[in-house]
Amino acid sequence: MDQDTVLAVFDREMRQGVQADGPGARVERVGGVVRHVGADADGWNGIVWSDLDEATADAAVAEQVEYFTSLGRGFEWKLYGHDRPADLPGRLRAAGFEPEPEETLMVADIKDLPTSVELPEGVRLLPVTDAAGVELAVAAQERAFGEARPYHRQVLLGQLAAGLPLAVVAMAGDVPVSAARMELHPGTSFASLWGGGTVPEWRGRGVYRALVAFRTRIAAEHGYRYLQVDASDQSRPILRRLGFVPLATTTPYVR
Repeated sequence: MDQDTVLAVFDREMRQGVQADGPGARVERVGGVVRHVGADADGWNGIVWSDLDEATADAAVAEQVEYFTSLGRGFEWKLYGHDRPADLPGRLRAAGFEPEPEETLMVADIKDLPTSVELPEGVRLLPVTDAAGVELAVAAQERAFGEARPYHRQVLLGQLAAGLPLAVVAMAGDVPVSAARMELHPGTSFASLWGGGTVPEWRGRGVYRALVAFRTRIAAEHGYRYLQVDASDQSRPILRRLGFVPLATTTPYVR
């Protein structure tokens, strides 16, 4: 993989050309900033792309703070390691943003990834096709990450309404032990993987790898070339073994 070329394609297609993530959401391009405005405060609100320099950064940051404040919403500035100016992290902190844990943008060519689903004994995969499946997925996610996930529920229900069942739950008997979703991005080269989380007692048994393989097969069937993940420290080693390549760091700055 030519990493610089793929990163440039990602920036162009997935950040500059970002699409609204559901009904009622919108994308706005203001000066050197591309922002996503969720359908409501529970949707994802934030800055996806910026093309700034030392002379324009502070004014652009202040403009976005004023805009989202006028809507009564918090928001995220999704900062990548190659974004400019180099001191943008400090400028965001000075404007009241707090950084969350750094993640790694990882990409793989789908043709190089395994699609065979291998599960530990006693576990089966259940595609999410109805509201009951959404609740199973959310229950697994909330146990895996130790926090409420209202946005995850909203996204899954939106996918169902659009006729795109792109989430899956790993079930041990009647208990949801892992869940993940995928987003397909029409008009781009990328499908993206989100929310892969496994409850503590089932980690290290191959469930996460099975969820990746399941979604890889769907992305391949839909003709996508690349899979993209914002990987945590926990998932990054697994993804590297599967064939994903780190392209950049990404840090959510939240206000």
